[in-house]
Amino acid sequence: MNRQAALNRLHNEKDWDVIIIGGGATGLGAAVDAASRGYRTVLLEAHDFAKGTSSRATKLVHGGVRYLAQGNIKLVKEALRERGWLLKNAPHITSDLLFVIPVYSFFEKMFYGIGLGMYDLLSGKLSLGKTKWLSKKQTIQHLPDLKEKGLAGGIAYHDGQFDDARLAVELAKTAVEHGAVIVNYSSVTGLLKHGEKVNGVTVQDKLDGTTYQLNARAVINATGVFADHVMQMDEQQHSDIVTPSQGIHLVVDKKFFTSNHALMIPKTSDGRVLFAVPWHNKVVIGTTDNEVPEISLEPRPLQSEIEFVLQHANKYFKTNIERSDVKSMFAGLRPLVKQKNAENTAVIRRDHTIIVSKAHLITITGGKWTTYRKMAEEVVNQAVITGRLPKRTCITSNLPIGGTEALYPRQDNSLLHKDFEIQEKDIAFFVQHEMAATVEDVLARRTRLLFLDAGMAIAKAPAVAAIMARYMNKDEAWQREQVEAFNATAKGYIL
Repeated sequence: MNRQAALNRLHNEKDWDVIIIGGGATGLGAAVDAASRGYRTVLLEAHDFAKGTSSRATKLVHGGVRYLAQGNIKLVKEALRERGWLLKNAPHITSDLLFVIPVYSFFEKMFYGIGLGMYDLLSGKLSLGKTKWLSKKQTIQHLPDLKEKGLAGGIAYHDGQFDDARLAVELAKTAVEHGAVIVNYSSVTGLLKHGEKVNGVTVQDKLDGTTYQLNARAVINATGVFADHVMQMDEQQHSDIVTPSQGIHLVVDKKFFTSNHALMIPKTSDGRVLFAVPWHNKVVIGTTDNEVPEISLEPRPLQSEIEFVLQHANKYFKTNIERSDVKSMFAGLRPLVKQKNAENTAVIRRDHTIIVSKAHLITITGGKWTTYRKMAEEVVNQAVITGRLPKRTCITSNLPIGGTEALYPRQDNSLLHKDFEIQEKDIAFFVQHEMAATVEDVLARRTRLLFLDAGMAIAKAPAVAAIMARYMNKDEAWQREQVEAFNATAKGYIL
C-alpha cells in the first residue's frame, strides 16, 4: 500500500465506477466490498484512515446487550452474525473475550442470565461460547479486583474484541489487494455534476496541493459525523440528519484491574452500560453517551463525563482510581441519525441509514464498527443500482482481511511492551507500506501509544519524527513542526 503509487493512478486514470468519500470503518468496508466485486474503486480520506470515530471505540466486536434490552432484536441478531464473520476473517486482530456481569440479587442473576441466554441463541452457529451463572466465589476468581460487599454472584458471557485503527489499516490493504485506489490526506473539495446528477469529485492532495478531477458512476458519502457537510456540497439547503453523540474512555494501568476478563456494568445512571476492558496491557473504561452541539475532528472529554466514568468505576473497583492515575483519555463522536421525540442520544437507535439525493449522491451514516461489513454491502448494492453498474455478488462474508504484501511484522503486543519500545524497522514499515505521513499517524493509529499512555507518546515523538524524516527525506524543520503538532494534539489526551 503505497501512497505515491495511488496518486499516480489518480493522475493517469480519471474514470471510475465508485468513488467513496471517507476512510473510516464504513468507507473502508465499502472499498473492500466494491473492489472485491470487480468495480473500479477509489477511496478518498481527508485526514488519516480512522482518524475520527473509527479509532475511538471501546474495542469491542459485539451484538449489543443493551440493544437487546431495548427490544432491537433485528440489530442484535445482525450484529452477532457480523461479529462471527469478523472474528473468522480477521483472526490476527480480533479475539474472543469473556465478560463478567456482577449481580447483587437473585432477581438480577435471573434477569441478566435469561437475557444473555437469548443473546447466545441469537448468535446461532457463530456463538463464541455459552453464558454461565457464577457463584460469588467464582465471580471473585474471575474479577479479583471487584469489591465484594453485597455481591451475590455473576454472569459470564462471550463477546469479541479487536483493535479498531489496526483493522482500518488492514481493510485498506485488503481493498488495495483487490485493485482499489486508497489515498489518505486527500480532501474532497466539491462534487462534479453532469446536468443535475453527481458524477464525480474534485479532490486536493493536502500534502503537496495537487488537485484532481475524478469521474464516477456512483459517489458514496461515508464521512460519519461529517456526512451533512458533504450533503451540503450537493444541496445547499440540506437539513442536517446527524445527531453527534460523544462517548469517552479513560485508560489506566492493569494494577487497578488485573483480570484478563472484562467487566460489564449493566446499568448506569444515564441508561448505558459501562465496560472495563483489558487492552494492550492496559484497561479501557467507558463509555458515555451525550449529545454535543459541535462536531470536531478532535473532540475532548467533558469534565462531567470524566467524573461520571470515574464515579461508576470506583463503585466496583477495590482500589480507587484518581484523576492522576489516568494514562490517556479519548473521545469519539457517534454519527447517530436524528430521531424525533428522542429524549437523549442514549435512546437513539444504532441502525444505519442510506439516503440517495435527487442528484444521486449516496450517503450512509449511523451504525457501528461491528456491522461495518453489512453496511458496506448495502451501500455498494445501492451504488450498483444508482450507477447502473453490472450486478455482481458480494463476497465479503468469507473474505480474509489483511493484505498479502508483507503484513505488519509484529501484530501481537510486543511492539507495546512495558517501556513502549518502537523499533526503526516498524516505523519504516508504517511509512513505506501503510501510508503513515505524520508522527500522529504512527503514535496514534499505526501503534496505539497515544491512546494507551499520552505522556509516553509525547516523550517518544522526537525520536519517531527523526526516523520518519530519514525515510521520507524530510529536514529538521519538518521534524520540529511534526513534534509541535503532535504535542498540541496529545495534550488533549492527558487528564
